[in-house]
Amino acid sequence: MNILYDERVDGALPKVDKAALLNELRECLPDLDILHSEEDLKPYECDGLSAYRTTPMLVVLPERLEQVERLLKLCHQRRVPVVARGAGTGLSGGALPLEQGILLVMARFNHILEVNPAGRFARVQPGVRNLAISQAAAPFDLYYAPDPSSQIACSIGGNVAENAGGVHCLKYGLTVHNLLKVDILTVEGERLTLGSDALDSPGFDLLALFTGSEGMLGVVTEVTVKLLPKPQVAKVLLAAFDSVEKAGRAVGDIIAAGIIPGGLEMMDNLAIRAAEDFIHAGYPVDAEAILLCELDGVEADVQDDCERVRQVLETAGATEVRLARDEAERVRFWAGRKNAFPAVGRISPDYYCMDGTIPRRELPGVLRGITDLSAEYGLRVANVFHAGDGNMHPLILFDANQPGELERAEALGGKILELCVAVGGSITGEHGVGREKINQMCAQFNADELTIFHGVKAAFDPTGLLNPGKNIPTLHRCAEFGAMHVHMGQLPFPELERF
Repeated sequence: MNILYDERVDGALPKVDKAALLNELRECLPDLDILHSEEDLKPYECDGLSAYRTTPMLVVLPERLEQVERLLKLCHQRRVPVVARGAGTGLSGGALPLEQGILLVMARFNHILEVNPAGRFARVQPGVRNLAISQAAAPFDLYYAPDPSSQIACSIGGNVAENAGGVHCLKYGLTVHNLLKVDILTVEGERLTLGSDALDSPGFDLLALFTGSEGMLGVVTEVTVKLLPKPQVAKVLLAAFDSVEKAGRAVGDIIAAGIIPGGLEMMDNLAIRAAEDFIHAGYPVDAEAILLCELDGVEADVQDDCERVRQVLETAGATEVRLARDEAERVRFWAGRKNAFPAVGRISPDYYCMDGTIPRRELPGVLRGITDLSAEYGLRVANVFHAGDGNMHPLILFDANQPGELERAEALGGKILELCVAVGGSITGEHGVGREKINQMCAQFNADELTIFHGVKAAFDPTGLLNPGKNIPTLHRCAEFGAMHVHMGQLPFPELERF
């Protein structure tokens, strides 16, 4: 047998002999599509977070479960790292490949296996687009609730990996709240089913543990999602404010009034102008901030809630409150919000999209803090976020061609996330940690908590081959980051302390 590796003396993952590995893959899996030339590999060097780029050693594109099983078994035997990838729309570098690893692309697993209107569920493969599930369920007046802005392109396997949200998750929950069952392959190629067809299953809730684990615990091969009946009616109120602080306070006022909207979104002036120029949604471009509040349900309840929300918004200082005249205008209002990211991309050579979550009551203060940090670092910030659940998406505008601007953008993003933690929030709401926020994990969690995370990783992946170097920082990294002290050099799970 060919020797594939030269062992390193530092205990890191061994160096892979690409040519030998390629030959063995072709021998063991002759019908597996493998990309290996520099030209073919380049399109896979980054995900939606294009600030970080790494060219993978090999890219494989399986079409059958048996191919993935054999690939994982071989990689486990040969100690070759594997990074799973779906549509590549992630925004935290979670699917960033490794120079000494295989990128496992699951995009060809794109079949909807079953839509069951009686049981209100759908079984789908991980490469199925988020929006395609609702389209398949539409003839039965059903839909899949979590709706990330990238839903036209993002895949359900990636949604599970990052516990994706969306503009309607305030009322209907994140991905984890809309799953029944996930089939996975472990790093050894073993098949496991997490969850069940019932609303609950016995034993530990491994489905919730796995959701949001960013490809570090297993590879998703099938997903069973819950389907919901379409609301009878949905109406959207657009409220304009002359300050972002007033808009932030209005968010808390709506929830305090006992109203849970289907969606409650906020955009500041920079984002408003960019979206309006791009989509022509009818936004008031002179407003410092707008809120979009969608109320859905039966006609009588929605009418009553619309009036109550209008009163709350006017009391909170809204300069204008507008009810979408018809379904076409409601769709335009949401189109502006859902296209805010590409719209901002039209006004800046580059932008750095952050993802932090804070308590709703802290919205006004955190928005002021972001304004102060923006001035300190000399970079504009457009704020677009799921205001109802406090999930913020500050977009830091910069030009990577200007020396030092990318570094300033990264530093500013880190400070914004640390501000979220300081007020009792989190460094992520739906984009995950990936590579982007791994240093801020050191600010969010202490050494004991990180040790537990490493223990969970080790239970599923003892050799540390699945998506290594993402999500969970080593204690060495945190010590270097200055967020904690490693006592007496003792590090638990040393086999995972490689990156």
